[in-house]
Amino acid sequence: MRYPKLRELKEAIRALIKGPYTTKFPYKPHKPYERFRGRPKFYEQDCIGCTACAQVCPAKAIDFEDIKNKRVLTVRWDICIFCGQCQANCPTTKGIMLSNEFDLATTEKRQDLKQAIEKELLLCECCGEVIAPYDQILWVAKKIGPLCFSNASLMLFYLKNFDLALKEKPSSKEELEFQRSDRIKILCPACRRQAVIQS
Repeated sequence: MRYPKLRELKEAIRALIKGPYTTKFPYKPHKPYERFRGRPKFYEQDCIGCTACAQVCPAKAIDFEDIKNKRVLTVRWDICIFCGQCQANCPTTKGIMLSNEFDLATTEKRQDLKQAIEKELLLCECCGEVIAPYDQILWVAKKIGPLCFSNASLMLFYLKNFDLALKEKPSSKEELEFQRSDRIKILCPACRRQAVIQS
């Protein structure tokens, strides 16, 4: 006959005195630990729309789509694996964060298990191509401080944001050739290259 080990006896006595380790989840709400990785959520004030979270998501649960001058970012909780890569790679560290919510069961449609936010895009004043979201450009300008005045597009956007620069009607490439003054416009890299070469 084998006698129980002392460690097992100790665990049994502890369980009798303190009670079980498990929670009473269906009857009482369960409070996860502070570092628990639950449902990821976008925080619209802190998200800059850079899509870094979508690029590092291994499950492809985060997606983005550029529609005219808006960027729509969507996180789908039904296919998310809660790895935390989106939060770890967010430049602002607060744009998308994992919450403590773990109970995602629903009787509704699966399509409702998502969150979407919109960010306004900055377009090239010449060709209309997407440069970046407004919030991302502002975040970069604030991050680098006075160095933003070394880039014409960044400087103009920053000044226009505070109504310190003239607002011109955007011109297209087809209407006229690049002039020297076109170098001082908010341009995409391709148009800036053409403006520098032709002026």
